[in-house]
Amino acid sequence: MSVSPQQSEELARLRVRIDALDAQLFSLLNERARVAEEVGELKRREGTPFFRPDRVAQVIAKVQKENPGPLLNQHVAAIWREIMSACLALEVPQRVAVLGPQGTFCEQAAIEYFGSAANLIYCNSFDEVFHATAAGTAQFGVVGMENSTEGVVARSFDLFLHSPVHAVGEVSLQVRFNLMRQTDDLQGVEVVMGHPQALMQCQGWLNEHLPKAERRAVSSNAEGARLAATNPAWAALASERAAAQFGLHIVAHAIQDEAHNRTRFAIICLPQTLAMPEPTGHDCTSLVLSVPNKAGSVHDMLTPLKKHGVSMTRFESRPAKSGKWEYYFYIDLQGHPSQPHVAAALEELKSICAFYKVLGAYPLGHDV
Repeated sequence: MSVSPQQSEELARLRVRIDALDAQLFSLLNERARVAEEVGELKRREGTPFFRPDRVAQVIAKVQKENPGPLLNQHVAAIWREIMSACLALEVPQRVAVLGPQGTFCEQAAIEYFGSAANLIYCNSFDEVFHATAAGTAQFGVVGMENSTEGVVARSFDLFLHSPVHAVGEVSLQVRFNLMRQTDDLQGVEVVMGHPQALMQCQGWLNEHLPKAERRAVSSNAEGARLAATNPAWAALASERAAAQFGLHIVAHAIQDEAHNRTRFAIICLPQTLAMPEPTGHDCTSLVLSVPNKAGSVHDMLTPLKKHGVSMTRFESRPAKSGKWEYYFYIDLQGHPSQPHVAAALEELKSICAFYKVLGAYPLGHDV
């Protein structure tokens, strides 16, 4: 028979204080929820958006600035994001399309951004995420954009080109790939499955430890984990969340070749769902451009940015698939189109580019 440990009088007093504080927190949280319901009713009457990324960013920045400690700012941000997510669910549940099945890094990015109260819609590919968002099945979508090791997620950029959706936010997620399978060892692994990006990001470890195993690309890392749960000779590269979801053993933790591996996810929606967020002072503007195929055209395209003092934080090129050696250029700028110097640079760019599209302007994402 187990014996309950004896607690000291001092510990008992501290626990009573914690219980009293919890009761106060519970009362205040529900009071906040009731006010959020009133906000929801007002927004419904006025026809204004329920979810505003700029407002979320402002609230989190404010509480972090006012945080006296000892709670760390990153934990304060996580707590407040969950509080706002739960309150928003009372106003109107958010339908968010993500790459499935359960356990993907895309799912994790969505939860980090929208909170766990969001209703997630699992899709088989980023193509389906774009389609579900554009069709209105989901109000928002979450798609991978670039990785700090392997560069851009090319398919997402191609889909942005002709989709009616725009970007309204971003999340930068630290990605750790774990090797998982039914048994807790490396013996007998014949196939390693993962998203193509994951296989590339772990190739050093795989070359050393499983050089003879087949590397099989699948639609998502969580899908690889789901398949690995069906065959003892198969292993997958996926998250700890996926291992727990499909009951797999993690044989090797964090096997990505770069220790500080991050993936950037974009939050997308139709403009009628949410217009371009208001400026916060820490914003990014994303564009796709093309210029005539002639000498000096790329230089001319960049000149307005220098002229108006606009900083470029990313520059990527993708073939136009026209067969004429033409390219689209994907650019991230520091700032918001409502700022005069950014607006002036964009106006000049528009006049000299053969193709010009603003993919979105949004608050800079927080690192998770």
